[in-house]
Amino acid sequence: MPFRIGKINNIEKFDPEFFNISAMEAHTMDPMVRMILEHTYEAIIDAGVNPKELQGTRTGLSEIPYWCNRSFVANRISYWLGTTGPSFNLDSACSSSHFAMTEAYKMIRSGNCDAAIVATANLCLHPYANFGFYRLGVLSFDGYCRPFDEEGSGYMRSDAMTVVYLQKAKNAKRIYATFVYGKTNCDGFKEEGITFPSFKMQKMLLEEFYEECGISPSELSYMEAHATGTLVGDPAEIMSIDQTLCAKRNTPLLMGSIKSNLGHSEPASGLCQIAKILLAMETGIITPTIHFKCPRKELTAIIEGRIKIVTEPTEWEGGYVGVNSFGFGGANCHILLKSNPKQKINNGAPNNDLPRLVVVSGRTKEAVKIILDDVRSRSVDIEYISLLHHVHNDNIEGHLYRGYMITGSKTSYNTINKIEHQYIKRPICFIFSGLGSQWSGMTGRALMKFPVFAKAVQKCDIVLRSYGIFLTDILISDNKNISSNIINLFLALVGLQIGIVDLLTSIGIVPDFIIGHSIGELICGYADGCLTTEETILS
Repeated sequence: MPFRIGKINNIEKFDPEFFNISAMEAHTMDPMVRMILEHTYEAIIDAGVNPKELQGTRTGLSEIPYWCNRSFVANRISYWLGTTGPSFNLDSACSSSHFAMTEAYKMIRSGNCDAAIVATANLCLHPYANFGFYRLGVLSFDGYCRPFDEEGSGYMRSDAMTVVYLQKAKNAKRIYATFVYGKTNCDGFKEEGITFPSFKMQKMLLEEFYEECGISPSELSYMEAHATGTLVGDPAEIMSIDQTLCAKRNTPLLMGSIKSNLGHSEPASGLCQIAKILLAMETGIITPTIHFKCPRKELTAIIEGRIKIVTEPTEWEGGYVGVNSFGFGGANCHILLKSNPKQKINNGAPNNDLPRLVVVSGRTKEAVKIILDDVRSRSVDIEYISLLHHVHNDNIEGHLYRGYMITGSKTSYNTINKIEHQYIKRPICFIFSGLGSQWSGMTGRALMKFPVFAKAVQKCDIVLRSYGIFLTDILISDNKNISSNIINLFLALVGLQIGIVDLLTSIGIVPDFIIGHSIGELICGYADGCLTTEETILS
């Protein structure tokens, strides 16, 4: 048996309380199930979604178990999240995660669910499974996976844990790529045996796939092959790609296999392929296929240059990516991804110098600090801050710590990192002042930079225009004589506080109590909806 295997560290670590699991039950759970729960949570947060938002939604769950009965792993995730969409396990051996992605895609398209979570895992813990693959003859002699190479003799088994959150594009807050199409078929009977690949059925799958989705093979920017380095698998796959895709292209097809880098994670390998593609789209660099020196003599498409194996870090130019995944029982799948062409406006930088409040929560104090330190280490990115705000705008059950910082200000003292342990939500009270609280330039131009505040002042301007009074001029003027006029002063305080009420409520800060003194009592009437803007400013 080969002496090398790909391993994940720290599989013994788990926080059962966060997932509402008793310590006794956690100790008897398969570590794969524990890690799937953790990575599902991470995928949801990474998508910019608060887990609480999924409660009661028709979010589908598909989980890929392997080598033992984990019949309700998907149900466990649905139970924890409170989702009511289709929840099932799926197993087609090495192509399981691609089959699950394709089923999730179909369920969303058909309206059976609004979103879907596809979770895949592979932990090589039991020696009997390793020995079984060794006797099957698919493992390499030295533990290295060499796809396409003349020295390839099989693959190295590997751990992997991957979760994908699939949404409708209109609902997504963070889009790495678009799932364009997915299709499956099965080899059926083969004289060589059930584990022998079928060139005929792989070719048929690709032909039907690109005819159905309406995308020309010439539009493919890259192909991520299933290629495991086995003696019969690689030649069949390369030949099917050559005859269906390369025959319709004028340029070499770039190709690679993640299994050279990670080994073969079997049921989880399909999502590892997708992860590699998404990293290329995010970083702009395609990860090279390693251990490839000289192609096998059967791989004429590579030898003659119709297929080019990516062996060096290569610039990603965007577009479509095809991904193959084949189960050793004959279950074949191909999916097509398209990179997200949208570019951040001004690279995410704001078009003003307003400070940004970043509020986050975490299970521990250290977790909160890590997030805030990460925000501080970046240039101000308003899209990223907006994503964090959406996730942490509501309480996440089990997060005992919250922290905040103010970023984007040119003055250093506006950058704050204060982390507090809070147990209850404190009531909010708005206190509105009367005459005597004013000072020259009390608004300056800072508040007018907020569109909601500026709009509220403009509404007051429209009401007062017939009286020859312009509230905007009063608020932003540096002329002390303007504020010495008692009418101007009265209107400035009323208009200022109307704008502040609108600004705070627009970001979800709603008072539990309101108190006012003198003209502040008018603003109380506006804040609780008794008075309109016109009634308040004219009172």
